[in-house]
Amino acid sequence: MFSTLDLDIRPGSGVGSFELGSSMWSVISMLRAMQHLFPQVEVKFDPDNASTTPVILHLRPHFDLLFSPYHQRLHTICLRKLRDPHPPLNLRYKESVICTGEEPLIKVQISRTFGPTYPGDELKYPGVWFSFDDDTINEGLKGNSSHTITGDRSKEVKRIIVTQKGAQDGDHDPLGEVTLCPIMYGDISRAVIKIHNGVLLHFYGPSGPSVSSLHVRLGETTAQALNLDLGVPSRVHYKEDERMAIHSPKPQSDEENQSTDYFWNYFSHGIDFLISGQTHIVRKIILHSNVPGSPLFQRYKRCPWELEGKPEDDEDDSPPRMRFTDKFEAISHFLSPRDPPPSMVHDRTEYEDTITLPSATSRLYGYDGVILEVNEASQVVAVMLF
Repeated sequence: MFSTLDLDIRPGSGVGSFELGSSMWSVISMLRAMQHLFPQVEVKFDPDNASTTPVILHLRPHFDLLFSPYHQRLHTICLRKLRDPHPPLNLRYKESVICTGEEPLIKVQISRTFGPTYPGDELKYPGVWFSFDDDTINEGLKGNSSHTITGDRSKEVKRIIVTQKGAQDGDHDPLGEVTLCPIMYGDISRAVIKIHNGVLLHFYGPSGPSVSSLHVRLGETTAQALNLDLGVPSRVHYKEDERMAIHSPKPQSDEENQSTDYFWNYFSHGIDFLISGQTHIVRKIILHSNVPGSPLFQRYKRCPWELEGKPEDDEDDSPPRMRFTDKFEAISHFLSPRDPPPSMVHDRTEYEDTITLPSATSRLYGYDGVILEVNEASQVVAVMLF
């Protein structure tokens, strides 16, 4: 016996609990708490370009959720197999029930509920359209058709696609980024890495993607300041693994090795801070790319970081930058024109018997003030500043 999915359709906004503009991290976190409704979730992505291509979550049998390639925001919701009873669907629009799953949803019902619209192969309204074929989500994202619907008033709706309003316009990239909406307020829009200095965080707000900023400085910003500006961390983790200390150029005493340093993990921002247990000042900053297929996928929200280079002169207000979407080879040359430094192999699943991945290992490359963690597809999955 399956529980009925009772969903309201909000054109331009969302369907049920799914809100357009939500981060993939928050949507998957929500799905983990709703396994009784969505027991099967399939993540579809391009393993060779997971940092720069869209991701689709397939929730059997009804949902395809498409996320934008850069910020991993919910871009398009596609409802399919409307009459599949596993589980049954009840769909509402405002006060009207438009589909119960027992009877087919037909063209004339849509016209009565939503009113007239322009001719085409689909019934399109601002923020929602209704398709009469069973093609995949990508087919539904194609541009407007000039053909007129043929057939009678009882033509059955096979798919319902919900997007932001204006997404059907011809000049809108159907696989691009979402436009700013309230659910994004307070999230990081850009994280500009300043080597040997820290990171400048920009946040979404009602006035745009950089309405406010926060400069976290290595060796200066205190835990108290982080608490005031970013709030209480998701988790506090005391540093116990000192194996990397053997690679430090500075000799460390036994007293120094018995570290009381601790991590503040901000999973919802995709950032970790290592804080001195003695001075309570930020010592290291780790920014995560949330690359699908990597061992840390979905532990952190994607942090859209940019590595800032040296300005050409004092008046240069737009110094060169490399982004998480760039391949490791380009970023390595940006940091050092010489050949990449020797790397260390890192297997995050070594002590996790329940995790199996096609490519679980990554490599660590150290530069002056920066360590890059790189997967087998040359994608930088994390950046550490020290």
